[in-house]
Amino acid sequence: MSEQPTSAAASADALVSADASSAQWLERYAAALLPTYGTPQRVLVRGEGAYVWDADGRRYLDLLGGIATNALGHAHPTLVGAVTAQLSTLGHVSNFFASAPQVALAERLLGLLEAPRGSRVFFANSGAEANEGAFKIARRTGRPRILALEGAFHGRTLGALALTHKAAYREPFEPLPGGVEHLPFGDLAALEAALDDQVAALVLEPVQGEAGVRPLPEGYLVEARRLTERVGALLVVDEVQTGMGRTGAWFAHTRHGVVPDVVTLAKGLGGGIPVGAVVTLGERASGLLTAGQHGTTFGGNPVAAAAALATIHVIERDGLLPRVQQVGRRIAAGAVAAGAPLVAGVRGEGLLLGVHLHEPRAAQVASAALEAGFIVNAVAPDTVRLAPPLILTPEQADSFLAALPAIVAAACTDDPPADDPQEP
Repeated sequence: MSEQPTSAAASADALVSADASSAQWLERYAAALLPTYGTPQRVLVRGEGAYVWDADGRRYLDLLGGIATNALGHAHPTLVGAVTAQLSTLGHVSNFFASAPQVALAERLLGLLEAPRGSRVFFANSGAEANEGAFKIARRTGRPRILALEGAFHGRTLGALALTHKAAYREPFEPLPGGVEHLPFGDLAALEAALDDQVAALVLEPVQGEAGVRPLPEGYLVEARRLTERVGALLVVDEVQTGMGRTGAWFAHTRHGVVPDVVTLAKGLGGGIPVGAVVTLGERASGLLTAGQHGTTFGGNPVAAAAALATIHVIERDGLLPRVQQVGRRIAAGAVAAGAPLVAGVRGEGLLLGVHLHEPRAAQVASAALEAGFIVNAVAPDTVRLAPPLILTPEQADSFLAALPAIVAAACTDDPPADDPQEP
């Protein structure tokens, strides 16, 4: 006789035996999973809006959002409804077939980007995969050199890792795909000197998350577009972290009036459901990959596409873009005063913020915040990253600011944790 669960939640609970404690789960984790992420800080069992709960029943305000991924927070009813309806109708179809959500999502992204004639979309599963696709597009120009910036993080697959700058991530896996050169961050003279007709592409992030939430200097992106056009190189903008409303605009690069050749997306695109995208803007970039030259099993999956469509719908319907700007400004203005004397300043855009410290105590701040019920991330030794759900309310932001003096006081007395901050 087949199982007849009374509800989806009851069925899920039966599969994972959710009544175990955090300590019990962590013991099982250590015995069953590769230690690529170190020891997890908590075992989370459920979420609602901007809050999550751990296996011991403690509640946390999620100011990291799965590293800028849970755009609508947790268990958003529209997202849950869209995914449930799609999975109940049509799940996976393979790339031998198309589906309506896949086509509709591609059209929505092209519309949001105000894409020129001939633009196209390739769907992936993650940001690293999206950047891997962009890397292959660059290779198809026939030119041998690809430029990226110092401080860049573009992912951990081999092509994306070649674009990533941090030596600790790269060196254990060398030799990486060749031809990539890293230029000094924000140095236009170095960029102009490096660009010639052998450069296939310049790949950059509008805001470098891994480097401590570091926006490009004003004017850099505009000049990068001019210089790459002059030598016929592609401009690839990695919006994996900054895209889909994270900075208060659909895409961070649009604030500069720039039209790149390729834009990569992931993280917030699916509101927590895995989906990434490579968007080629214009005829030239769109014609570089042809049939059989690239592919993925799950890219464009109808369920992931439905999740992305729902996420875009809620961001528009609920006016989240101006709210992101409003709440971001509120946090930036309040954190310096509340975090004195440790907080030196806040940088970033919208709800992608780096709280810069006078001392390398970011890990201690993140640890103290967690103890106080707030999830943040030590993205660099002297910088704490905030990337909360776009639905974060001003009142929830204020609750963090009110707790910040005690968090800072605790951080200034704790010893530093052993783990080095790093991206997944």
